[in-house]
Amino acid sequence: MLRHLMLPNRIVMAPLTRMRAANPDLMPTALHARYYAQRASAGLIVSEGIFVSPASVGWADVPGLWTEAQRTAWRAVTDAVHDAGGRIFAQLWHTGALLHPDFLDGAPPPSASDVNPSQQSVTPGGYKPTVAPRPMTKADIRQTVADFKQAARNAIEAGFDGVQIQGGFHYLFNQFLQVTTNRRTDEYGGSVENRARLLLETVETLSEAIGSERVGVKTGPATRESGAFASTEETLPTSEYVIRKLNDFDLSHLLLMGAMADLSATPLAALAGDGMFRHFRKIYRGNVIANVDFDRDRGNRLIQEGLVDLVAFGRLFIANPDLPARFAAGAPLAQAEAATIYGATERGYTDYPPLKGLDTVRVDGGDVGKSADQSGRL
Repeated sequence: MLRHLMLPNRIVMAPLTRMRAANPDLMPTALHARYYAQRASAGLIVSEGIFVSPASVGWADVPGLWTEAQRTAWRAVTDAVHDAGGRIFAQLWHTGALLHPDFLDGAPPPSASDVNPSQQSVTPGGYKPTVAPRPMTKADIRQTVADFKQAARNAIEAGFDGVQIQGGFHYLFNQFLQVTTNRRTDEYGGSVENRARLLLETVETLSEAIGSERVGVKTGPATRESGAFASTEETLPTSEYVIRKLNDFDLSHLLLMGAMADLSATPLAALAGDGMFRHFRKIYRGNVIANVDFDRDRGNRLIQEGLVDLVAFGRLFIANPDLPARFAAGAPLAQAEAATIYGATERGYTDYPPLKGLDTVRVDGGDVGKSADQSGRL
């Protein structure tokens, strides 16, 4: 059970940017509907990141959810998933300082402070280095929270079963959380309470708008340890504070990423391997979805140890639309073709075939055959 949803298994399709919304209105298409419906046997699908407003768009060919046309187009996707027996959350996204000026007619992107995160932006013209952003005004911050609120309402109207706030990695909310990228002196900077204010205000606002049981959050200390996002002595205490505060909201879930870089020489060294999940299981009381470097055996082990509740798989779901059935049968797993992860066509998107003889929609038996509140396995 994931708050208001009964899940058939503990396997989650992780949010995956695929760049298939190559249209001027940034709408999902029939190709998206087919792609997600093919993977509806997941216990839960978390969609690719979806932009909440024009001001949040910082990655080329990624869909949005602020217009009526976008909402209508997403309804076709969620209907396809539900018709195939699935459940799907919308991940809501704002890239902040990773938004290149090419998206803004040359203007600098919005963020916590004017610190260049030293990352790469994915623009219509390809990868380009980030620039120093402009500090958001309080009016900008209020508008951003309102944009997330409206996008969450749009998601529910579009048929999504809930939303997940993208509060991690290198994006807007983490730009406020990180001391290296947040040099503000107002109530959104300085202390950990202030740096966490934007994320927690957004969580509270969305919980009031659509119900906390329909709101999940992706956050935590894991990043690529690059540029302005190299961990400091403040990184772990900040994440501990944020995740402890999330207990107040009775949310759907926390999506927690494992280590994404070599942590041995960083302040996060103890979080390598299973350390991330051991550490935060002591802090967070709700459902934890684990992600990064999982296979079936590791996922089952962490579930049996009580460290996590569900496990999210990314690349394995790209190449194996029937992943739960393959896990249940111990069947071979296909590998994703790196060159087609991003693209504009069905190649590498909807053309990975299910394994013959396996039911791709429902699994009756094996590790994944029981509902998630009855089975201690994937």
